[in-house]
Amino acid sequence: MKRVLITGANSYIGTSFEKYSNEHYSGELDITTIDMIDGSWRNDSFSGYDAVFHVAGIAHADVGKVTEEIKKKYYAVNTDLAVETARKAREDGVKQFVFMSSAIIYGDSAPYGKIKRINKDTEPTPSNFYGDSKWQADKGVRELADADFVVTVLRPPMIYGKGSKGNYPTLSGMARKLPFFPNVKNERSMLYIENLCEFLCQVMLLEKGGVFWPQNSEYSSTGEMVRMISEVCGHKIRVSGFWNWSVALAGKMPGKIGNLANKAFGNLSYDQDMSIYDFEYRIYSLEESIKRTEG
Repeated sequence: MKRVLITGANSYIGTSFEKYSNEHYSGELDITTIDMIDGSWRNDSFSGYDAVFHVAGIAHADVGKVTEEIKKKYYAVNTDLAVETARKAREDGVKQFVFMSSAIIYGDSAPYGKIKRINKDTEPTPSNFYGDSKWQADKGVRELADADFVVTVLRPPMIYGKGSKGNYPTLSGMARKLPFFPNVKNERSMLYIENLCEFLCQVMLLEKGGVFWPQNSEYSSTGEMVRMISEVCGHKIRVSGFWNWSVALAGKMPGKIGNLANKAFGNLSYDQDMSIYDFEYRIYSLEESIKRTEG
């Protein structure tokens, strides 16, 4: 039995992982979660745990209108807290530290009509303070790795599933209500939450270290996702290329409209070869994941 400490309470990924591991690996993983907010965790010992899974952080930044004070908070939480937690884990004799980085370290998605395919040689180029705060942590925790301390860094694309936040619920809402939707053939890497949880269980049980890029076995496109969601929900929506001109037009507009259009219909994907490992974790297909998310 491996003992795992989740540092950061009430996060979507942390609570999902705890639930999944309890349902599927209860005889192999014993999970404990601590809150990081008040700082009292610094007085607790991490000794006795085999792995620390760090999920505490600030996400979904509105990078357009943020004060310098808020930016400093992102670095304090996303970077400094992550490195401090990893250092404490090593000092207390923990064998493995698992850190959730993000695809955001590679910058924004390519605008509508452009391709952005990331491979193992692609250098991270954060486009804003949020991405940079994750990148600095990504580098900082890996510097602590040694022969006795395994550091596992995940750089997942957009994560979705039942109860998730961010872009997926917005897309789901449109798929349930709109009468028509553009059929843009963009290419997105995504990761279903239960596929992520299976990945996490495997790297902890196998004590895998290094940098990983988990993703679904299939790329997603915005139009196809809307079609799948609407079918599951029993809503009739016409997904047609006839409306693609509106996306092209919106993508060229300055400011918020252009940013939203490129974020929703732009391209950002990982080379599939970089997400294949010597263990299986992609247990649900894209279609199955939509059914489980919307069901």
